Amino acid sequence: QVQLVESGGGLVQPGGSLRLPCAASGFSFRSYAMGWYRQAPGKQRELVGTITGGGITNYADSVKGRFTISRDNAKKTMYLQMNDLKPEDTAVYSCNTQSTPYTYWGQGTQVTVSS
Repeated sequence: QVQLVESGGGLVQPGGSLRLPCAASGFSFRSYAMGWYRQAPGKQRELVGTITGGGITNYADSVKGRFTISRDNAKKTMYLQMNDLKPEDTAVYSCNTQSTPYTYWGQGTQVTVSS
């Protein structure tokens, strides 16, 4: 079955960096667009960005220029490189993919930006 597993979260100081992998299994990874989402305490989940199977990316305005999404189709892994982190980036970060009519989510990984 489809599985998505995020890792790499943790506590980082403002201005720091983290890279989050999302390991995928159970589907033809290279054929599917993938997305990163985040949910901060007390807020709705929001889209961080997406990447197509061919590597075309789109980002939320709040992370443009700081975050980069990439993928390694051979390793069936998507990455979220986060630079210049701010306290407002604190959230649970989750990856997803869709195969209509289904949407699949990982369990999420906590990122906390604090001094």
